[in-house]
Amino acid sequence: MSPVDGAGPPTASTLVEAARYLLSSAEERGLSVAVAESLTGGEVSSVLVSVPGASTVVVGGVVAYATRIKAEILGVDVRRLELTGPVDGEVAKQMANGVAALLGADLGLATTGVAGPGPADGRRAGTVHVAVASPWGTASRELHLDGDRTQVRDGATTAVLALAVALLDAAGS
Repeated sequence: MSPVDGAGPPTASTLVEAARYLLSSAEERGLSVAVAESLTGGEVSSVLVSVPGASTVVVGGVVAYATRIKAEILGVDVRRLELTGPVDGEVAKQMANGVAALLGADLGLATTGVAGPGPADGRRAGTVHVAVASPWGTASRELHLDGDRTQVRDGATTAVLALAVALLDAAGS
C-alpha cells in the first residue's frame, strides 16, 4: 500500500511521504515530472522539492493562478475556458499536458479548483479537478472536498500525487 492510500485528512508528513513515493517510482522508471498549479499555488511543487534528491526527477512548475495564464503559458484552449471556466476536468487535463510539453517532462501534474471560502466561477468551495499526463495517456479526477482553504488545498495536493502514483503503478503492471 502506498502512503497516498490512507484515510483521513492529509498532514505535512503524509504529503511528504506521498511525494517521496511518487519521486521514487518516477526515478525507477527514468521519468521526469513537471507541475501546473492553480488553486494549490505552488504547494505540489513545494512538497515535491522538499524531498532530498527531487532534482533528479522534478524539472519545474508553473503557477497558473490567473485564467489567462492557463491559456497563454500552458496552452489551455481559450474556447474551453470561456465555456466552462477554469474549474473543469478537461482544463485540468490540458494543463497537465501543457506543462509536460512546455517543460519537456514525461509526467505533467495539474490542479485547478475552488479553495474557498466561498464559491467561484459558479462552483462551490471544495470543487477540485486534478490531472496527470503521461506517455500512457492522461487521467483526471473530480473531487468535492470539505474543510477550510488549507484543507482543500492539501486535499488537492494529496489527490494529484495519488493519481500520479496510481497511473505509474498501472503502467508498471
